[in-house]
Amino acid sequence: MRLPKIFTLLLLLAATVAGAQPHDARHEILSNFNRSGSNHYAYPYPANPLPALTAAPDGYEPFYIDHYGRHGSRWLTRESYYAEPVQQLEIAERNRQLTARGEQLLKELRLVQNAATGRAGELSDVGAEQHRGIARRMVQNFPEIFSDGAVIDARSTIFIRCILSMAAATGQIRAMAPGITVTTDASEHDMHYMGWGKGEDTLANHLRDEVRPLSDSIFAARVNPRRFVAQLVRDSAFAADSLKCLRLMERTFDIAGSLQNHHVFDGMNIFDVFTGDEIYTLWQCKNIYWYLQWANCPQSGNRMPFIERALLRDFVEKADDAIASDRHGATLRYGHETCLLPLACLMELDNVNYSCDNLDELHKHWQNYNIFPMGCNIQVVFYRPQDKRLRADDVLVKILLNEHEATLPIAHDTMAGAPYYRWSDVRRHFLTKINTPTDWATPARW
Repeated sequence: MRLPKIFTLLLLLAATVAGAQPHDARHEILSNFNRSGSNHYAYPYPANPLPALTAAPDGYEPFYIDHYGRHGSRWLTRESYYAEPVQQLEIAERNRQLTARGEQLLKELRLVQNAATGRAGELSDVGAEQHRGIARRMVQNFPEIFSDGAVIDARSTIFIRCILSMAAATGQIRAMAPGITVTTDASEHDMHYMGWGKGEDTLANHLRDEVRPLSDSIFAARVNPRRFVAQLVRDSAFAADSLKCLRLMERTFDIAGSLQNHHVFDGMNIFDVFTGDEIYTLWQCKNIYWYLQWANCPQSGNRMPFIERALLRDFVEKADDAIASDRHGATLRYGHETCLLPLACLMELDNVNYSCDNLDELHKHWQNYNIFPMGCNIQVVFYRPQDKRLRADDVLVKILLNEHEATLPIAHDTMAGAPYYRWSDVRRHFLTKINTPTDWATPARW
């Protein structure tokens, strides 16, 4: 029996309020400095336990997955990110200004820089492992989808780290499900919806440029490098006159957060050159940066999620094709966090779409490390009734964000229960969002 509409609305309100409850990000950061890496945070599962998935409703079985995943752990995207702190400390070294800790840090940073030479942006060994693990659990969680005869269409952006992530995942799937057909592709042809192609929203680029000074000013106002530099350089006056102290601190922090993405650096820790307060403050600034640049922030008119209109439309169209063809299988897409974050906002998964004017409160309600670590992924899992006489309207979906069941601002299917939704309701919600005309999303302006 269906619940009265008022009860359904109250359940939705309760879920919304629960998602807005303050979150103790400071405790989470200080208990695990790796989380402060933001988009450099290595996919934390299954090292952290994954919750058990809710069983399918009686009479339903999964038959299709619509997926978008970020590439796995990688090297920093520019060699200059490794070189800059080395160059700064070498200025102090030439002038005999390094302390013992400064000499040690320079040695560590040189080691990292040498290992990174020629590898900017490339997938790491940890990154390949992440995607094999995600694919393994996908097959284990939904064996019906990957049974004999399944058709898997895998596509990647044209970046090698994404291509290799796709290769790691599809190789794992083939090994576990030899009776399936897998096709792979990586082409400029798909970049208009998979990544940053010719159809990218140029207005969004302009808006990101407009809000960048705000995040830069927040960083400059909140981060004080004086103590950090004093432990590395003997003469504070020399440091102030000769070094780019804030840049040295920021780039060292970026490298500290990135080491978790490589087995070759297991056991190396350079977070110890920062205090807990510094790590938390640096993370807060990075959190604000990512929110302003790619999320549902009012500072850019809440427009960023809509850069993924074409990607969400592809989700809907591929799902419609799978339902109409009565086939089973998956569409797997491999790209970037700068696509997955606005896509998750556009889909309104959990609290990812959070919007606030007060950036001082952001950390309580929105944490980047929970949304787009290396290897982050969205899986839309489709279920159909085993009685094929039932209509397509009876197709159900649940959505996983980083392998956790996510909520939508849509009434759950009251016969199936959370986290299941009717695809007809979800489809209508998605298409209404991406088809609604706006004065800023016209073809002439993007």
